[in-house]
Parts: sequence; C-alpha cells; structure tokens
Amino acid sequence: MKSTIEELGPTRVRLAIEVPWGDLDHAFGEVYKELGKQVRVPGFRPGKVPNRVLDQRIGRPVVLEQVVQHAIPEVYSEVIRENQVRVLGQPDIEVTRLDDNDTLAFTAEVDVAPQLELPELDSLAVTVDDVEVTDEEIDQQVTVMRERFSMLTGVERAAQDGDFVSIDLEAKLDGKVLEDGSTTGMSYEVGSGNLMEGLDDAVRGLSADESKSFQTALLSGPDAGSQADVTVTVRSVKEKELPELDDEFAQTASEFDTLDELREDVRTRLARSKVIQQGAQARDKLVEHLIETVEVPIPENLVDREVEWRNQAFERELAQAGMDWNAFLQMSGVENREEYDAEQKKNVEEAVKTQFILDAIADAREVTVANDDLSAQIMAQAQRNRMSPEQFAQQLQQSGNIAEFVADVRRTKTLAQLLEQTTITDASGNPVDLEALRPKTVQASAGDESASEDSTEAAAEDGTQAAPAAGEDIGVKAVTTEAAEGATENTEDVDKV
Repeated sequence: MKSTIEELGPTRVRLAIEVPWGDLDHAFGEVYKELGKQVRVPGFRPGKVPNRVLDQRIGRPVVLEQVVQHAIPEVYSEVIRENQVRVLGQPDIEVTRLDDNDTLAFTAEVDVAPQLELPELDSLAVTVDDVEVTDEEIDQQVTVMRERFSMLTGVERAAQDGDFVSIDLEAKLDGKVLEDGSTTGMSYEVGSGNLMEGLDDAVRGLSADESKSFQTALLSGPDAGSQADVTVTVRSVKEKELPELDDEFAQTASEFDTLDELREDVRTRLARSKVIQQGAQARDKLVEHLIETVEVPIPENLVDREVEWRNQAFERELAQAGMDWNAFLQMSGVENREEYDAEQKKNVEEAVKTQFILDAIADAREVTVANDDLSAQIMAQAQRNRMSPEQFAQQLQQSGNIAEFVADVRRTKTLAQLLEQTTITDASGNPVDLEALRPKTVQASAGDESASEDSTEAAAEDGTQAAPAAGEDIGVKAVTTEAAEGATENTEDVDKV
C-alpha cells in the first residue's frame, strides 16, 4: 500500500492512497459473506453460494462498490495511524482509480490539528487582583446570615419592598384564561423581580384583599412574546424582622460567643475565598496569554460544526422549557440572534485554540496520562455531577467519550504544570503562592487532580462568597472558562485522533 500526504493549508491535508488488489482480500471476504446470506440462488444453501455465482447474480460492479465501501474506512484509519496524523472530523473521500484485479486508489481530504510554534514557556508571569476584604463585604455576608434567622410578621398596611405577600394570579390572553395561567396562595417577596415583569409595580402599595391588573410579555409556551393581561390579588402582607445584630445573634448563628469574633471569622473566610479566586484568575489569564502569543490557525469547518451542534442542543432545551429563540433573546437581553451567534463563535474559537495550544505543549513536554490521573479526574467530575464514580465511568463508556475524556485530562494536567511554573503576583506587586492552598484545595501536581469539597464548603459556609467548584480552585480541572469547557467536553471532532 502506498500513501502520500499533501498539505493543502495549515489545517487541511490530502491523502493519496493506492491499495494493491491483494490487500483487499479481507474486504472481499466480508462482502461475499454478507451477500451470501442475503442472496437466494436455486441449488445452493444460504451462505454457500460461490463467489463467481454471486458476481453473476448481482453484478461484479455492485460487488466492487461494496468492497470499496468496506475497505476504504479500514485503509484510511491504518494510514492515519501509521503517519500519526491528528485528524479533525470526517474526510472527504474520492475514488480516483478502481481497476478490477489490479488497484484501488482514492484521496481523502480532511482537517487536521495545526503544527504550532510555541513561545518560551519558562518565564511565564501573570498579575491578579489584590486580596482585599472590605467592611461592606463583611456586612453583606452577615446580613445574609441574619436573613436565615428572620421572622415574618403580619402587618395591616400596604405592601412595600422587602415584604412577603401571599398573592393570587390570573393571566388572560384575548380574554381567555391561559392554561396554567392561574395560581392561588403564592408567596412572593416584593421587589425581588424574579417572577414576571410588572408584578412588583402592581403589588407595591396594595393591602390585603386589594387587586390590580397589568400587562406583561409571556416568556414561554406557544404564545411567548404576546402581551397577557394579569390580575394580582394580595391576600396578606408580612414584613420581615431581622434579629438584632449583637452577641446573642452570634451565639445563635454560629459557634462564636461575640459578634466581633463572628465578623473576624467572616473576614478570614472571605479572604481565603478570594485567594482561591486569585488562582482561578491566574489560570484564566495564563490561558489568555497563550492565546494572544501563539498563532493558531483554526479549521473553519470545525468551528461551524461546533456552533451548529451547540445551537441544536440549546434549541432542544428551549423546546423542553416551552420557549423559542425570540423569548430567550428577550429574557437574556441579547440584541438579536446575530449577536448571540457571534458570541458563540468567538467562544468556540477560543476553546479550540486553547485545546490546540495545550495539546502542542503536552506533545512537546511528553505529558502522559496515568491511571491515577484518570481515576482522580473521574472522581472529581462525578462529584460535580452528583453521581458515583462508577456511574460516571459507565456513562463515559456508554457514550463513547473515553478518548475525549483522556485528551481533556491530558490538557488539564498540562495546564496545571504550566500554572505551577508561572510567576503570579497581585496588583500591588506581592507574590501569590498557590502552594499555600494545596492542603485545602486541589493538588495541582501531576497525578493528583482529585477534588476536595472542603475548601469550597468552608468558603461558602455562613453566607461567605462561594469559591469555584471542586476541581477548579486553582485551574486544575477547567482549561479555561465555560467556553473552553464546552468545547473540550462537547466537541468530538477536536479530540478525535
């Protein structure tokens, strides 16, 4: 078998392959075996029809066509393996020669991962925000804690922001009550704005047993976008009473005896959470730096396919929620579909660039993935998805995404090693030592990427600002932000080798 590779561009090649007739024996055997089961010839038992009879019965050209269809995928895969071509997506095949009992020749044009020129990676440096905890931030977290111990007391007055009201709702379109458009006894916090547009303005100022009508746009269902007439009736008004902010509250809400001790603990937790966020910020800035400094050609077909795949998946989610694109765009505040698609394409391009760069660095540094790496990542991902490691591993196997998962773990490991070697300073010029986070977060060293929820739970406890999800504390899991995560986990073409 002969093969040549012609570069058509930085991300596309043409393979020219010639197959001697003798190398097609296996394909002929499989085709004749299948045809022998399907074709009924008088005088012969099923599966015992001679090959020459099958040729006469169904025609030699038909047999050759099926042999070609059977042989090309196997031959193509063998050539790809032998030449270590990292292909992206399916090839465009063209049979250029088919001489019976002589030669099969064909070409395959396919997108491939680009060869990148990597910059010097031994002196990487990024700057992150300072860790500064203000009294206002502490007040906000303590207020959240007070909210947990608040009491609701009925009042004989009109509703105002912050009150909780019990309301009845009835929505009509063209005078007809909408299906699922009525509810009674719903509890709602005035001023929260989390139910429907116009509701707060209508409820504000109403006392018990008073009603008001208003119009609002429907966000879901077959009539999404239409203006519905809604009548709201207030049944009761209750105000929220927060506990006094004193030592007694500290003892009730925490293990501390005084309010000062409680506030100092909140300060410590906020500071620790922000240090963790420094790690995540360092990861993101490191990736941004790599994207800016490394020239990465991108196969346009790959980006278009990924954007199309994401849009189709999202359309199914919208349909399940009873929404369409117009309703979603209106709710999300995006100007139009073109703006949304442009942002999607930008995210996918950055994700693909990130994967190519990390793959190139991993190749240059000969980064390997051990069983311990896979086990640790499976545990971390299972934890994030709230399932057992066994369930997650089984899901990977059933979906056929093991190769993509291994590639993602390799990129993750590569990024972790880069982050370890990067000089990180805050805006004030102070060095940031992510090593100090290791005992309480994710170990970024090679072979240990298991996630511990202790850090995130501790940072979020008592209303303090939540840290990144387990496995993302200092950039060990995520390659970049959600854009890259979506591409590495959902773009099969990028990882297909």
